[in-house]
Parts: sequence; structure tokens; C-alpha cells
Amino acid sequence: MPTLDLSVSSVDLTRTICDIPSVSGDEGTLADAIFATVSPLDHLDVYRDGDTIVARTNLGRAQRAVVAGHIDTVPINGNVPTKDITLDGEPFLCGRGTVDMKAGVAVQLKLAAELVAPRVDVTWMWYDHEEVDADLNGLTRLARTRPDLFAGDFAILGEPSNGEVEGGCNGNLRAMVRTTGVRAHSARAWIGENAIHKAAPILGRLADYRPRDVEVEGLVYREGLNAVRIGGGVAGNVIPDLCEVEVNYRFAPSRDVAEAERHVRDVFAGFDVEIVDAAAGARPGLDAPLAQEFLRAVGAEPRPKYGWTDVARFSALGVPAVNYGPGDPHLAHHDDERVAIAQIEAVERGLRAWLTTS
Repeated sequence: MPTLDLSVSSVDLTRTICDIPSVSGDEGTLADAIFATVSPLDHLDVYRDGDTIVARTNLGRAQRAVVAGHIDTVPINGNVPTKDITLDGEPFLCGRGTVDMKAGVAVQLKLAAELVAPRVDVTWMWYDHEEVDADLNGLTRLARTRPDLFAGDFAILGEPSNGEVEGGCNGNLRAMVRTTGVRAHSARAWIGENAIHKAAPILGRLADYRPRDVEVEGLVYREGLNAVRIGGGVAGNVIPDLCEVEVNYRFAPSRDVAEAERHVRDVFAGFDVEIVDAAAGARPGLDAPLAQEFLRAVGAEPRPKYGWTDVARFSALGVPAVNYGPGDPHLAHHDDERVAIAQIEAVERGLRAWLTTS
């Protein structure tokens, strides 16, 4: 089993854990290494659920923070082991997981080992299956079996944010908008009804749609409604009797799922609409006292998170949460995934200052 040396720099630790493959569904080796490394630490109570590891201080502090990061990655594509590169004079660490989000996990592991007496109690969570279906997500499982472990006054998810603070997140909804017709031989098309042609108004409504910019607690979230897939037809000489347009709606956290669903149904009034997946967003929650202290400690000006992240899971449990981690989110899952070494070091400094400075 690979071993983790938590006394090395967070940059070196990033190299180590990135070089341990942990594609979703194959996190066991890295989870074993994390569990074996943090279990002997006397200041932490350690709990394991599958390939999710939770380590907690229990110092009787008045407040508790939760700091979480996922240990899985999307599939490797010739980008492991990691390598050091320089771009425009700036050093980067390049390889799968460097951005999403093992650099953040490395920072968390190092601080979990070193901060024996943080000023607030801390729950560290390293979880599996973030990059795949939500029902497999380690946090989904943990929230069902041990919801008490999520208790806290404020949470930080180490998703890549360029070392900036991104508050809350947009909600996410997927819908299938369908048209139906009548099959016929394409040589006698007038006998049938072409379901694909009937979908033209759906695309027209999408083309004419103007998404909202919505201010929520001082942050402006940008919404979006887009076709992401279209399908129909059974053969090259058959008039299709079914067409499905898959639509993705990213909605501001001022709306709940029910409101988002009503909006989508209103946009496509007159069509058959099936909601196939939906997840609520998360309000920023930056008015929480511990959140304000965090912003001051890291010297950050908060921004909105346009994508959906697991901060929504904490928000649903009543814990305000933000995204804060090294790495450019535009490079997540990219074959040239790379993180600036300076960002890893900056995020470590920011979290350390927040957890140690009263």
C-alpha cells in the first residue's frame, strides 16, 4: 500500500496523491493510504464509511468547521504520473487530479495532521465517487448513515476556484422535452408526421431565451437554459415518430427545485416535459460569523459559483458552505490539467490562517 508523508510540503503531497490512481470506483488504494495515515493521529477521531474518511477534532470549541474534498478523479488519459512544467515563468504541477481536486485534498491532509489545536473544532472529510452519479457519492451515503458528522457552523469544499472564494452554487435541472409523430416510409412522407420537424419550436424557444442574472445575498449568479442533446429517428428511410430534446437548466439559488421545474414547464408549455434530474443550489451563507472570519483571514472577495457542487449538500443540512481550492476550474477534467504551485501554497496559507488566528 502506498504511504503518505504528511510532513512534506503540500506541493509534494499533491504529487504523491495524484500519482496514486483513484478514478471513480477505484478509490480504495488512496482511501486506504489516507486512513492508515490519519488514524494514528491522537488529536483526531477517525471514521471510515466505504472509501470515505472522516477525521474530527473534539476540543470542545464553541464552533465547528467542516472542510471536505473528494478523492476520485475522472479517467486518466496519459496524464499520470504528474510532471512539473513552467509556463510564462510560473511553475505548475501537471497531471490528472492536480486541479480536480487532489491539490485541495493535499492541503487539507497536511493541515489536518499539523493543526493539533485549531481555534475551532474541525471535521475533515475525504470522500469517494464525486465524479459519477449522485446516488454513488460518498457524501450522499454519509448523510444517510451518519448525518451527525455534517454538523457545523460553516463548511468549505476544496473544489478548484483559482484560490478564490466562490459562495454557494447554482441549482441544476435536466428535462426531456418530447414531440411525437407517426411513422411512415420516407418516400411517402405525407402519410406520416415527422416528430423531428415538430421539435423546431423547442429549439426556437431556446434560441430566443434570455437567461437571468440574479443577485443573491450580494453575489450575482448567471443562469442558463440550453439544449445539450437531441435524439430521434429509427432508420434512414423512416419518418420518425419521436424526438427528444434534453435541456439543462442552471438556476440561481434564489429558486428551489419546484420553482425551477415550473419555470421549465412554462418555457415549454404545450410540449411533453419530463424532469429527469434536479438538484437544488446553495445560497452563499456568507453572513455567518465564521464565514466572515474566513473571508477576512484569506483576504478574499467572494464570487458566485456558477456550476453545481457538493456545497449544496451542506446547505441542505443547514450548514452554509463555500468553494475554496487551488486550480483553475476551466482545466478540470482537461488532458492538460495543471495547477499553479503558488495557488496550492496560497490556499494552504489561507486555511491555516483562518484555523489558527483568533
